[in-house]
Amino acid sequence: MAARRRPARHAAVGRRRGASPTGSARVEKARARGECLTYAIERTNGAIFVGTISLRFADEDPIGEIGYWIGEAYQRRGYAAEAIDRLLRYAFETLKLDEVHATTAASNIASIRLLQRIGLIEGEHPDSATANVRVWAARRDSVWWTARPKTSPAAQPLIVLVAAVALIDADGRVLLAQRPAGKAMAGLWEFPGGKVVPGETPEAALIRELKEELDIDVTASCLAPFTFASHAYEDFHLMMPLYVCRKWQGTVRGVEGQALTWVRPARLADYAMPPADKPLVAMLRDLL
Repeated sequence: MAARRRPARHAAVGRRRGASPTGSARVEKARARGECLTYAIERTNGAIFVGTISLRFADEDPIGEIGYWIGEAYQRRGYAAEAIDRLLRYAFETLKLDEVHATTAASNIASIRLLQRIGLIEGEHPDSATANVRVWAARRDSVWWTARPKTSPAAQPLIVLVAAVALIDADGRVLLAQRPAGKAMAGLWEFPGGKVVPGETPEAALIRELKEELDIDVTASCLAPFTFASHAYEDFHLMMPLYVCRKWQGTVRGVEGQALTWVRPARLADYAMPPADKPLVAMLRDLL
């Protein structure tokens, strides 16, 4: 379902993060020529460059294709989701495009999860299997889009739901994972887990994440809800339920090369952690 297109001629336009594109006459000319509009993504606080997002037009059909790039230090912090949401609103509500496509590498799990979370539907393309890519689409007349709130996400707090777990071994030690270099809050230690995608329960998210990140198998019955963290970061608000798990199958290992360490409860406070994780340490210490 990829849009037919000619080689892109980029009309780069710098914008603050989330700002609505302007210059409608220029945009219409670019659209008529099948050009690719490219916008900068910047943080509203300090105008720091985060990445880029583009909308490529089909030659004739009212179809567009979104592409984006986020700097490594700003990945998994909600920038891409907000930028894609805003560009979709612009494409559907202002430009009146019928359909917007996106393409991901079949191995790019982070981008696949992001598009699923936003609500794009996976489609089929004759070249997708041989090219090792997956294609996605959103339609202006779909129930998914028409049922969305009309308020811009800028007027709403960006709430990110992340499930985390305190894995406790036979010696009563707790597993911590270190955030890798190049990521937000690099070098800090945290409880394993990850984002909950739409249609997924926190337990299902943990089962998936623990297999992907630590190569262990966990069942929902072994995940005991313990407490939660609610923390306002600069760019989003984090809601993080914390579970306790004492039983799993397999040997814990860092699949993605992340550093891991087993820590006695009394020593947890010695490790530098993200602000959302820190308040959980005292409660775990009391439990153990």
